[in-house]
Amino acid sequence: MLKPFEVHVQAEPLTHFESELDAAAWSVLQEEAAKARALMAGLAFWNVSSTAQGGGVAEMVPRLVAYARGAGVDARWLVLSGTPEFFHITKRLHHALHGSSGDGSPLGAAEHARYDEVLRDNLEELLVLVRPGDVVLLHDPQTAGLAPALAAAGARVAWRCHVGRDTPNAEVARAWEFLAPGLTAARLTVFSRAAYVPPQCADRALVIQPSIDIFAVKNRPLSPEVARAILARTGLLRGTPDAPEPVFTRSDGVPARVSRGADIVRLGAEPEPDSPLVVQVSRWDPLKDPAGVLNGFALLLRQSPDLRAELVLAGPAVTSVADDPEAAATLQDVISLWRQQPHFVRRRVHLACLPMSDLEENAAIVNALQRHAAVVVQKSLQEGFGLTITEAMWKGRPVVASAVGGLQDQVVHGVNGLLVRDPGDPAEFASTVRSLLENPERAAQLGTRAQEHVRAHFTAARHLADFVRLIERLDTRG
Repeated sequence: MLKPFEVHVQAEPLTHFESELDAAAWSVLQEEAAKARALMAGLAFWNVSSTAQGGGVAEMVPRLVAYARGAGVDARWLVLSGTPEFFHITKRLHHALHGSSGDGSPLGAAEHARYDEVLRDNLEELLVLVRPGDVVLLHDPQTAGLAPALAAAGARVAWRCHVGRDTPNAEVARAWEFLAPGLTAARLTVFSRAAYVPPQCADRALVIQPSIDIFAVKNRPLSPEVARAILARTGLLRGTPDAPEPVFTRSDGVPARVSRGADIVRLGAEPEPDSPLVVQVSRWDPLKDPAGVLNGFALLLRQSPDLRAELVLAGPAVTSVADDPEAAATLQDVISLWRQQPHFVRRRVHLACLPMSDLEENAAIVNALQRHAAVVVQKSLQEGFGLTITEAMWKGRPVVASAVGGLQDQVVHGVNGLLVRDPGDPAEFASTVRSLLENPERAAQLGTRAQEHVRAHFTAARHLADFVRLIERLDTRG
């Protein structure tokens, strides 16, 4: 019998934000918190998702839950259990919502029956926990089929889709047809971009952009020396004799040390500490296009052999993300492509699977890698939003992103980063990255503006206010 499990999240005080907001914004946040307490008095706000780790939703939800609890709202987080077949079907849906056929497997009646069977098992536990009047926010395709039973039990149900495509095609239509029976019961639907809203949800859709927690381990300040020490301990950089300890501070305030290394495919030695790194951190997903990044960087090296730069493609350990069954195959495809490259390319490309046993240790490694990078890239073919770029921008790094999905809502070309208009063009990618490597002064200016843009638009303080708006709309529709 499959059943969901609860991830217990400690409350975080909203006072964290007082030093980051001006007086007016801090006053507004306090007013929104008071409004949320009144709206949710005696009720719970449940978030339901499909995995407790792996980036994106799995990182955003617990931080928002922590601040909601800190504001006095009984916010909770449940994670579904599923079978390999279930997660294969939902990954196929994930691709379809991006307009891609994925592995081409069907999304017919048989697949829907298996999808529903897994959700029925999870519902037995959910219906014990969720009470009439509670708010339930379901995240992504894995959870959509839960909506009818939860709504029938008296919960106020909203469904949030974190992915989408600006220009729908037959695959997008196929995904919406599959999800339609569940979504009819959702009072509201939530999307990261207006362009992702399908016609059947237009009358009950909210646009809420994702955010990062600037106080999380992944986004806290790190000195350059400590960042280099963490990367050296992980195997991503050559160490130096005078390096400090590879330490970071956990979310509970306890100091800790990075102890685990990454699994790295490389030819030769680690990069020197002063070698400029081009970095992409993402899941091993074909839509993140790690193979395209490798091809574009190889072209950059062929065109500019004297340019001193190395590429790090980093992602989570492939067995660590339950709802992503394609990770291992995608990584193997990238390794095969790497092996086909000439020697001078292979010795300047590093493929890293980062340890995931300790999620805060993993966050510290990603933090160090992004802060040390000369350029952070996200060359996705399709992208729901792209929080890895948000994280890099917060750290003041110059970024290069594809002009797709939510990436183009964050990066203003030539103002706070650079966009690649055609993500399938390795020459455009190569020339865009080269322009930053060859002009560090411009790169630094873009990075400074990037941090201020994130501070103004993509932090948890703004996101919490959007959740209050969601609760108010659920009350109105009720």
